[in-house]
Amino acid sequence: MHIPTCPSQAVAVLSFQEALVPTNQDYDRDTWLYVPDHYAEYRYLLGTRGVNPLICIGINPSTAAPGDLDNTLKSVERIAAGNGFDSFLMFNVYAQRATRPEDMDRVCNQALHRENMAAFRYVLSQVGAGYAPAVWAAWGTIIEKRPYLPQCLRDMAAIGAEYGARWLCAGKCSKKGHPHHPLYLRKDEAVRPFDLESYLETL
Repeated sequence: MHIPTCPSQAVAVLSFQEALVPTNQDYDRDTWLYVPDHYAEYRYLLGTRGVNPLICIGINPSTAAPGDLDNTLKSVERIAAGNGFDSFLMFNVYAQRATRPEDMDRVCNQALHRENMAAFRYVLSQVGAGYAPAVWAAWGTIIEKRPYLPQCLRDMAAIGAEYGARWLCAGKCSKKGHPHHPLYLRKDEAVRPFDLESYLETL
């Protein structure tokens, strides 16, 4: 379990570009994309390298690292493979690590959010030529936990539109229309189109 030691505003946060600089050789960099490449109070990216990744969007990261995936990431990996993607990437609406969403920042750290959006641009730009970025909405009802999360998602939607992202979901949406979290989905669950624009109007 990861419980933040303090609000992220009190933590020295690397910019995304700074976090791309290698510092750790404990995992296979040809296989994994992990930014920062060491355990910190925040995480921008975690996943495998490929030209056609399934980019899964959660709310915030927990403890997972290369070769040490939690149950959520194991499910993401299975569903990506089952839907014909050659890799998966876990991205989050907010980059602060917290196993329990209740422990997330009460107020949005704008600097952390800005660098997280830089990370999202990077992810979308790395998708291979000929592929539209496949972005899997998978945050569940947790988006209701903090009032700043919908605006963070709107910023992501605007960036996604610049790159021609196609939004997907898997499993049954909640009564309020929130897309299903990756846990408790069948390993052969098919992804399908998700109307992000209409969803954002409900937040």
